[in-house]
Amino acid sequence: MGIGLVQVYSASFVYSTEVLGSGLFFFKRQLINMLVSLVALYLAFRIPLKWFEKWGWTLWLLAAGLLLLCFVPGVGIRAGGATRWLRLPLSLRFEPSELAKVSFCLFIASIISLIHRKSPYLQSKKFVVAVLVGLFAPLLILLKQPDFGSFALIFAVGGIALFFHGLKWRWVFAFIASAAVAFYFLIMQVPYRKARLVSFLDPWSDPEQKGFQVIQSMLSFSSGEFFGVGLGQGQGKLFFLPEAHTDFTLAVFGEENGFIGFLFLMIIYSLLIHRGLRASFHASSIYTRTLAICLTSTFALNVFVNMGVALGLLPTKGLTLPFMSYGGSSVVMLGFLFGLLINIESHDGEKAHTHQRGPTEHIKSTLIKPTIVRI
Repeated sequence: MGIGLVQVYSASFVYSTEVLGSGLFFFKRQLINMLVSLVALYLAFRIPLKWFEKWGWTLWLLAAGLLLLCFVPGVGIRAGGATRWLRLPLSLRFEPSELAKVSFCLFIASIISLIHRKSPYLQSKKFVVAVLVGLFAPLLILLKQPDFGSFALIFAVGGIALFFHGLKWRWVFAFIASAAVAFYFLIMQVPYRKARLVSFLDPWSDPEQKGFQVIQSMLSFSSGEFFGVGLGQGQGKLFFLPEAHTDFTLAVFGEENGFIGFLFLMIIYSLLIHRGLRASFHASSIYTRTLAICLTSTFALNVFVNMGVALGLLPTKGLTLPFMSYGGSSVVMLGFLFGLLINIESHDGEKAHTHQRGPTEHIKSTLIKPTIVRI
């Protein structure tokens, strides 16, 4: 958060000075966002996991309702050809898709937990239909906005959750095949998405329009070289690089801090992802295990996609870089996400301390089966 706050200040100062008349405009707002994020982190850490297991899925339904509100005139805000934001007091706005990303983890963890426990609810056709409607309706709303990036991320997290819990290979291949077909029609049959893909493959074919962002991003990385040009000294943010404090903030960071700074940031992200995966592998229940892997996957995919776009390795997509990009909705929900992960890790840690296992119990608790040697 500290690095991200400095980054927002550096990337936005010139823009906010010229356009808004105050170089600290985005910095002050991001500071407030991060304080609210810490409150969300604390609440997610303190609320018992049993409550999330019982009622956490309702947040997914809340996210669906907020996504629908975006289409209500006077409430929703349309910008850049998309209707993704809700109007809030004090000139603030909220992006419900950020809530949808985290709440989907709670929803899919509840469903997998029910399947694992062979809950009698699954024998009710009405319940199964309600679950399917509740699952796909918000995804369709995301496509309607349109917010293809969030749709693809949630879709991928769902696939990861199913794969981690023993989905047979034939279903894995069927899932991948159906996803490939669906994504073909969602991309190749929509002109602006197809144009993004074409510009990604050859950004210099249209350097002043479709390929402009990627080219400017790569130029910024190139200017940074090994040690960077120095904090605040980057040139890409001087109206050359669009969205310098949001989607392409990594390019500004790479220019000012160089490859060394970029590598340091990668190490921090890697450690966070490692801790999330460790929390999942050490989880004591199927619910917390699924929730941890989904939350970690959501965070990791956000990082990988944003980096891929900034480095020209993926088509342009409007996903923020966690904790580094300006944006209240993203930062607050990231705080909530990590509060849940800390809650899972501390909960399982307490169980480990209160239940001291002997060597025999430890062996039985592992997945390694004893080997019988016949002489």
